[in-house]
This record gives sequence, structure tokens and C-alpha cells, in this order.
Amino acid sequence: MDFIPIQVRQHLQYILPFRRDSFIVSFGTDANFNAREYLEWLEMQQVRFPEGFMLAIENGVPIGQLEVTRKDFEGKPIGYVNLYYLIPEKCGLGLGAELHAYAMSVFKKHQLEEYHLRVSPTNKQAISFYEKMGMKWLKPEMDGKVFRMAGKV
Repeated sequence: MDFIPIQVRQHLQYILPFRRDSFIVSFGTDANFNAREYLEWLEMQQVRFPEGFMLAIENGVPIGQLEVTRKDFEGKPIGYVNLYYLIPEKCGLGLGAELHAYAMSVFKKHQLEEYHLRVSPTNKQAISFYEKMGMKWLKPEMDGKVFRMAGKV
């Protein structure tokens, strides 16, 4: 698997369906997905942290997406995973570990020692993967709609 920087306008046919599907997988619906807001956010984030927003490519075809950045949490810098995404037919083949390894390399490059993400408590497949990657539960957020997890880089 290779990684290429997301070019928002050029990759619209991939990034919008991928992000929309991530909402459906996580929350059972894409009702709260706003494409315009997402694209504006993505363009802003890419300027701030360009190496963190990638398409995962296999044989020249996008099969996934990665969105990672740097944030502050309780006064310390952390890596933050906004999205690990693989198309359904590529899930369960070990490719998630490649997305994770890329994210860890970005966090190491920026000398971050810890990373976080949020996960829907109903997304059992994602939770299992995150725990396998060594992540631990921190706390519920957004009235329990998501849980924050943390891991060491």
C-alpha cells in the first residue's frame, strides 16, 4: 500500500464517499455528515498538517484514507487520529496496521509521545483494532456518543 497526499478537488470522488461511509459504519447513519463543512475543514487541516491527510493506494486505486494531526490535550501535545478508513472489501486483511504504522511514523517525526482518537461505542470492529494496537479507554465524550482512547507512539 502506498500513501499519496489528498488533493481535495482532484480526489472528491473518493474522499466524500469514504468519509460518508465512515459515519455510517460508526453511527449507523450519515445524517450528521455535512460535505461542505467537511471539505472546508479538510482544506484548512491540510495547510496546518499536510503529511497527515493521505489516500491509501493499492495498484493505483484508492482503497482507504488517513487523517491525522497534532493537537493539545490537557496542556500537552498529542497526535490525533481523525480517520482510519479502508473500503469494506479491504477490511480484515491486515491493511489497517499499515494505516496505523504510517500514522505512528508521522507522530514520531513530530516527536509526539501519545496519540488519541474517538470511537463510537457501537463500532466493535474499530474498538477491537484499536485495542490490538495497544490503545486504552480514557473517557466518554459528547454525552457518551463517542469514547476517547489513547495510545503510546
